[in-house]
Amino acid sequence: MDTWERARWVLDTAGLSSDGLVDCRTLSGGTYNTVEELRLADGTRYVLKIPPAATVPGLSHERELLRSEAEFYQEAATVGVPAPEVVTAGERHLLMTHCPGTPWGDLDPGEQAVLRRELGHLVARLHHVTGPGFGYPSGALGPLTPDWRTAFTTMYDAVLDDARRYDAWLPRPVDEVARTAKPAYDALDEVTVPRLVHFDLWQGNILVERSDSTAPRIGGLIDGERMFWGDPLADFVSLALLGDIKQDEDLLTGYQEAGGRAEFDFSARQRLALYRSYLYLIMLVETVPRAPGAERVAWVREAVAPELLAALDELR
Repeated sequence: MDTWERARWVLDTAGLSSDGLVDCRTLSGGTYNTVEELRLADGTRYVLKIPPAATVPGLSHERELLRSEAEFYQEAATVGVPAPEVVTAGERHLLMTHCPGTPWGDLDPGEQAVLRRELGHLVARLHHVTGPGFGYPSGALGPLTPDWRTAFTTMYDAVLDDARRYDAWLPRPVDEVARTAKPAYDALDEVTVPRLVHFDLWQGNILVERSDSTAPRIGGLIDGERMFWGDPLADFVSLALLGDIKQDEDLLTGYQEAGGRAEFDFSARQRLALYRSYLYLIMLVETVPRAPGAERVAWVREAVAPELLAALDELR
């Protein structure tokens, strides 16, 4: 079926009349799933996500991502964090409500400080949510585990196996990366409660709502497809993508005000370095199956490789 036929079918499946569908357009920014906005005659807007065909290459953890995304939104709602609401979810689609706002862009210093503090509050609320086990709820890498070390080392090994499978360029050999990370695994044992981790909270996934009468506010946290149950410290990686979370005093203040713990002792720094290296490995390896073009690949290598090396050096 074509795009419009699929949109009508999804609306009908959700118990919504497809007769009122007046617009269906693809949204930019998605790097794996297809994202479409559906607009009805009464002005209601929905977002529809469609996964790629099973034959499209991807990383090992990228199977059943929409299942994880739906779980993130459902759990976020339990603690009042603004995010899309799941309308209907199937094996090949996820239909959700449209969140107000636009991706975080340039802000004046005053707005930046206020919004980072608000964001810290929201992330702390997410981290109050506990799960049934550790790992990806999609089951892409196997069932949830009772301990974080088993879950995270499985995740880490999977991206290293992806690097070997795709013969991906890395600034250090894959086996050397594995050897460097292994001694730090003991620090993972300190994490005993599985908590909700978004793991993709870079500014493009944080919507800022503006109006003429009120100050800017966060309208929603979106793209929860990379979520897992694990160490809340892991969310600080994308919150300070290619940077140092310890420099984000406004966010950390808000996080602690809302009951989050942000202590950076030796064990925490080791875990944070592990999570940084994990995300930066993903960003480098995924350029092979994504094939985003030479310019994008060059940028990723230039920007991400030094951060991966810095994280690995911390683990030494």
